[in-house]
Amino acid sequence: MQKVVIYTDGACSGNPGPGGWATILISGDHKKEISGGNESTTNNIMELTAIIEGLKALKYECEVEIYSDSSYCVNAFEKGWIYNWIAKNWQTSSKEPVKNKELWQELYDLTKKHKVTFNKVKGHSNVELNNRCDELARNAIPKI
Repeated sequence: MQKVVIYTDGACSGNPGPGGWATILISGDHKKEISGGNESTTNNIMELTAIIEGLKALKYECEVEIYSDSSYCVNAFEKGWIYNWIAKNWQTSSKEPVKNKELWQELYDLTKKHKVTFNKVKGHSNVELNNRCDELARNAIPKI
């Protein structure tokens, strides 16, 4: 199974407001950068979108290491929140509907196609590829 490393980030100018997302995919010596945005969105939507778009870019089943500075995204899988949401018909522990349910469902479905591990990185630190994703995401905003 091919190994792929994916770095992701989302950015928003205002929250909600115009936002951008970026993903860097690395496999062996190959590196691909993709980004995009939305006129009216939130930070969390852009963070989720970055991961979704990275996984959608994979053409076949891979072993994937995802690196994100979003606790929201990483903890949903690493702390098992998403499995509880699914078991409770997409409700939180406080019986509220899960926000961004459609994106979470899409992301969950994509994680079932690959062997995915989520890793939390500190945002705006010395993690070169996370910083590059932040730059790409912010640069996507004016292009909307």
